[in-house]
Amino acid sequence: MGDSLEKIQLLYREADRLYTQSQVEAALDRLAGEITAELSRHNPLLLCCMVGGMIPCGCLLPRLDFPLQLDYIHVTRYQGAIKGGALHWLRKPRVSLRDRVVLVVDDILDEGHTLTAIREYCQGEGAKVYSAVLVDKRHGRKQGAPADFVGLETGDRYLFGYGMDYKEYLRNAPGIYAVKG
Repeated sequence: MGDSLEKIQLLYREADRLYTQSQVEAALDRLAGEITAELSRHNPLLLCCMVGGMIPCGCLLPRLDFPLQLDYIHVTRYQGAIKGGALHWLRKPRVSLRDRVVLVVDDILDEGHTLTAIREYCQGEGAKVYSAVLVDKRHGRKQGAPADFVGLETGDRYLFGYGMDYKEYLRNAPGIYAVKG
């Protein structure tokens, strides 16, 4: 059934903290300012990518002091694993995307498979699409377009915290952490 709680706790204690909670909050403040400057006049629909995007999106919402709508999409490649597989569409938005400005909010841009698929889906539904991620990993395996708004950058390590998980645990970690080794 996966790792024991004791193994998860040990992994958490031994992990490298890359960004503190205050550093993440400062990045969210900056990200909200950039999003506000670009989208506040466009009646945007924020599309939260579940489950990882829930915390970054929830943290951004009160920082975006303009009218907007919110919905969510649930597409996953991980399903509790630490390596991505095939895309699984679990929920599409219930709000019409036709002629809307859509901001897709997610926790991380790693290789870009999921964000590319979501972007293509939204464009196919008639939306102009922007994307915001809390973390962008720096490496040479990217697929598709880069995110329009990026909070923080990291190297190519397995991360958790602020929405990102390790085997469905540690999304609630107060900072951005990297698994040792």
